[in-house]
Amino acid sequence: MIILDNPGAREDREGNSIIRGTRQTLQRAANEVGLRKEDLYITHILKRKPVRAYDKEQIRQICMRHLNEQLCAKNPKLILCLGNIAVQFFFKRAEAEVKTMRGSWYDVEGFQTTVAYHPLAVRRRPNVWPLFLNDWLFVAARYRRLMQ
Repeated sequence: MIILDNPGAREDREGNSIIRGTRQTLQRAANEVGLRKEDLYITHILKRKPVRAYDKEQIRQICMRHLNEQLCAKNPKLILCLGNIAVQFFFKRAEAEVKTMRGSWYDVEGFQTTVAYHPLAVRRRPNVWPLFLNDWLFVAARYRRLMQ
């Protein structure tokens, strides 16, 4: 399971949870490490893109209930949180940062979880691509061991 912060405006408008740059970056990484579309389930902390000022804490807490329902229904073998916002809310640690947590596995409420940079951050800063790809290799290796 891949957890992102929230869908973008176009994704939200079109009802497609993942399009454009995020999808392209995720597809490229998955392809390069040998994972298929069927191996991945993508979701968001926030289920809709926020359109104006909102109580971030309250809305994210409501959305976390929906995410917990997805976790129960899907029971993922592994979780990959992408980006600081998703990491902070999923780990329930406001100080959590991808750059210091990468490359390790964490038990988050019984789920094996790791973290990586957000795909849009990777697109904006191409020098981060090798780190992002290493994180995907890290996930793919664990996934393959679990699937044997």
